[in-house]
Amino acid sequence: MQYDPVKSIFGNLVRGRPWLRRLLYWLLGMMFLREWYVKRALRGLLQGRSGSVEIYDAGMGFGQYTYYISSRFPNARILAVDVKAEQVEDCRQFFAAMGMKQCSFAVEDLLTIQHESRFDLVLSVDVMEHIADDRRVFGNLARSLKPGGVLLVNTPSNLGGSDVHGEAERSFIEEHARAGYGVEEIREKIESAGLHVESITFTYGPLGSIAWRLGIKYPMLLLNATKLLFIVLPFYYMVTLPIVLPLMYLDYVSENKTGTGLLVVARKS
Repeated sequence: MQYDPVKSIFGNLVRGRPWLRRLLYWLLGMMFLREWYVKRALRGLLQGRSGSVEIYDAGMGFGQYTYYISSRFPNARILAVDVKAEQVEDCRQFFAAMGMKQCSFAVEDLLTIQHESRFDLVLSVDVMEHIADDRRVFGNLARSLKPGGVLLVNTPSNLGGSDVHGEAERSFIEEHARAGYGVEEIREKIESAGLHVESITFTYGPLGSIAWRLGIKYPMLLLNATKLLFIVLPFYYMVTLPIVLPLMYLDYVSENKTGTGLLVVARKS
């Protein structure tokens, strides 16, 4: 399944409509369990910090994490980047309209960035699985951190991440360069870049994986079949949300021993 065409539909829908973009952010925050985990990690890393905090949103997508950080942590100064110029320009216009002057935006390729000891926090959410030369990117992100700075990575695991359950299967998302990471694989790659991995957390445990299929996978498959099914989605979610949201919450408050997602926190010595 191709994810980018569906993202483009939503991007076109909210373009130039700030209230719709804020609604999209709210919907993403409710429906994607990874956002629950990432935002909790961000709160743990940023709450109580005094003085300016320099943040790099490496692969911002719709910009929802930049919006979340800038809305709750006024001392954060954020550079949000993406390889897609259209998304960058959309975010630049939206954040300017919202008066969020602590945010700046740029088109950047993580394979070629040249930032040196600039950021206190680097955020990479569902980006690394799209990049074949991940070692180079981990190295670039590590160099961009100040001493003591933190890298926060969210990515699929190799335990069913991208909805892959066997070696012969392809990723559910065709744009992925890999199905997911093993714990030791991502630890070795990040530490070989010069960082110390402080924690690796499994997300999307058994309950969260069921919720993802009901809440995200099946609707995405329907939309890839025909965009006319946008009309059906509200009725679909009227039935499934009372099941999906409790499953997500139970996953969120559990200590998963396995899962299809990984949340990694690493620090520069």
